[in-house]
Amino acid sequence: MHPNIDSTQFGSITIAGRRIENDVMIGLDGAVSKRQKKLSKAVYGTSHVISLAEAEVIFEKHAERLIIGAGHNGMVRLSNEAADYLAQRNVKVDLARTPEAIERWNKASGKVIALFHVTC
Repeated sequence: MHPNIDSTQFGSITIAGRRIENDVMIGLDGAVSKRQKKLSKAVYGTSHVISLAEAEVIFEKHAERLIIGAGHNGMVRLSNEAADYLAQRNVKVDLARTPEAIERWNKASGKVIALFHVTC
């Protein structure tokens, strides 16, 4: 079962009552971990483009859907290589502004993983 996301404000996300002040990933087992955005920054100079290397870290075998919270202003996007990588593994990508992505996460069922960008 995946954890409920209580809320988000610019710069933070509250998951199961715990306020976190960095981007996060949520795995199939519900584990919350810090996003590995340095992998994308190394390639693109920004964490607003998800690189292939970061997509490889986000992906989990058996995942069917990836919900991406693209930030409060919707700045995050997948690189073409990351999109292709996930498509080849039959992972449906659901990208939306972070507040909307949280709503989708809280309603989601099945084999879902997530990444949430908590700033722009």
